[in-house]
Amino acid sequence: MRINFRFRFIPFVAAAVAVAVGLSLAQWQTRRATEKIELADKLQARQSAPAIRLSAALPDDESLEFRRVVAKGEFVRDWPVYLDNRPSNGVAGFYLLMPFKIVDSNQHVLVARGWIPRNVADRTKVPAIATPDGTIEIEGVARRSIGRVMQLGAVDAPQPHAIVQNLDIPSFAASSKLLMQPIFLEQLSDTQDGLVRDWPQPSNGVEKHRGYAFQWYALAAMAFIFFVVTGIRRGKK
Repeated sequence: MRINFRFRFIPFVAAAVAVAVGLSLAQWQTRRATEKIELADKLQARQSAPAIRLSAALPDDESLEFRRVVAKGEFVRDWPVYLDNRPSNGVAGFYLLMPFKIVDSNQHVLVARGWIPRNVADRTKVPAIATPDGTIEIEGVARRSIGRVMQLGAVDAPQPHAIVQNLDIPSFAASSKLLMQPIFLEQLSDTQDGLVRDWPQPSNGVEKHRGYAFQWYALAAMAFIFFVVTGIRRGKK
């Protein structure tokens, strides 16, 4: 049986656009999944390597990222900053960040000490957290960024005891007048302060990207099939 196909320009353009958009977004989601898999492999390799001792010398932040780091010094107690909108297991809360002065130097590293829940009655109220006295040794994972959340409007300069949405090292250094190393430390060692240190892994979400990629590929296939089927039906008429 002969199959007749009637070509129409406007449906063809609409189908072509839908297929192109679907394939483009599907490939982007696939690349994101691949990037996260590679990141997970790098993360595992670096965290299984021996810990590096942090000194006054400025490290290469890219090669140091995700490595376990040991630092000796003391916390600068009068410069805590609280990162808002950092939920943990569905509970709203903050990350407590505090500069840590490296022993025998004027260099500091910004330490994410841990997570604390938000006061549901007063979101601006934070609990008193015990800070170790004197020189101590802590271990953490080096990160180039502590993560960002969506923020509307201008970013205010950080102040001591401030609650902020986002924080970067250059702005913190400018406000605190402290010499800062170009990394954050996600603290792992227990300093008996009651903080939660269940840090999210940056490689999470691979299956989500794969699911989105499948949906976009399916949309492209459906647009193509719809164009062909409707063209055949018009041809029969």
